[in-house]
Amino acid sequence: MLLAAVVLIVIVALVFDFINGFHDAANSIATVVSTRVLSPNLAVAWAAFFNFVAAFAGGVHVANTMGKGIINFDMLRAAGPTAVLLVVFSSLMGAITWNLLTWWWGLPSSSSHALAGGMIGATLPVLGFQGLVGSGIARIASFIVLSPLIGMFLGITMMLISTWTVHKQTPLRVDTWFRRLQLVSSAIFSFSHGTNDAQKVMGIIAVVLFGTIWRDRPFHIDWWMIISCHAAIALGTFFGGWRIIRTMGHSLTKLAPIGGFCAETGGGVTIIALAELGIPVSTTHTITGAIVGVGSTRGWRAVKWGTAGRILWAWVFTIPAAALVSVLVYGITLGIVRLVG
Repeated sequence: MLLAAVVLIVIVALVFDFINGFHDAANSIATVVSTRVLSPNLAVAWAAFFNFVAAFAGGVHVANTMGKGIINFDMLRAAGPTAVLLVVFSSLMGAITWNLLTWWWGLPSSSSHALAGGMIGATLPVLGFQGLVGSGIARIASFIVLSPLIGMFLGITMMLISTWTVHKQTPLRVDTWFRRLQLVSSAIFSFSHGTNDAQKVMGIIAVVLFGTIWRDRPFHIDWWMIISCHAAIALGTFFGGWRIIRTMGHSLTKLAPIGGFCAETGGGVTIIALAELGIPVSTTHTITGAIVGVGSTRGWRAVKWGTAGRILWAWVFTIPAAALVSVLVYGITLGIVRLVG
C-alpha cells in the first residue's frame, strides 16, 4: 500500500514537471516566436531539446534546496510516512491548481514559487511554523524582487552594448545577424530553464522516497530522478502554453531580433548563475524583467506597463495563493484518508 502511494505521488510530481514546462514554454520561446526567427512548432522543439540536454550539465544544488531548504526534512521524516505523503501530495496539487489557473488567465506566474507556496501551506498543519526553514524561504522570497531586477539590468546592459557594437551597420545586416544569434540565445535560456526548474521536482521526489520507503538512506538525488524530471519538463515545453506566449511575446513590448537576443541571453545567464548557487528562482520573473529592460531602452512608453502590472500581481499572489490551495487540499485529503482508514 505504501509503495503504491509513493509511486502515485512520484507520478503526480512528474505531471507537475510536465505542467511546469507547458506553463513556462512561453519563457523559453516567446521572444524567438514574436521576432519570427522560428515558427511556433520549431521553437517549442528547439526549447524542449535544450530543456532535456540540461540534464547532463551536472549539479543538483537547486534540488537540494527544494528538498531540505524550505521545510525541515528531518522533522517531516520523523512525523512518519503518512505525513510525508500528505504534505507532498498537497504541495503538488496546490502548485498544479495555481499553475493551471494562471495559464487559463494567460498570466506568466512562477511555477517555482507556486511549488514553494504549496510546500509551505501543506507543512503548516502538520509541523507548524517550526517545520519551515525561515532562511531558505526568505532567500526564495527575496529573489521574487531580485531576479527580475537582475534580468532587467542585464537586458539593458546587453542591449546597450549590442546597439553600440552594430551602430555603423545597416538595419538589414543587423537583423540578419541577430536572427541567427537568437537561436543561440534561445538555446541558452531553454538550457537555463532546464537547469533550474527541472531540479525543483527532483527535490520533491527525493523527499517522498527518503521520507518513506528509503527512510534508512541519506538524502540524495539519483540519476534516474534527473533524467525523468528533465524528460517531463521537455515534453511539457514541447506541447507549449500559447496563451502565455502571446502575453510574453507581444503584450509586454515589441521586440526586434537584437532585443530578443539580449533579453534571452540576459535572462539565461542570470538563471544559470543562480542555479549554481542553489537558488530556485523563477524563470518567468527573470525573463520578464529582461524583456522589460530591453524594451525600456527605447523609452518608457515602449513597455506596456498595464500588462506588466497584471504580471506583477500574479507574482505577489503566487506563494500565498498556492499555500492556501495546498492547505485546502491537505484538509480534504486527510478527511478522505481517515474516512477510508
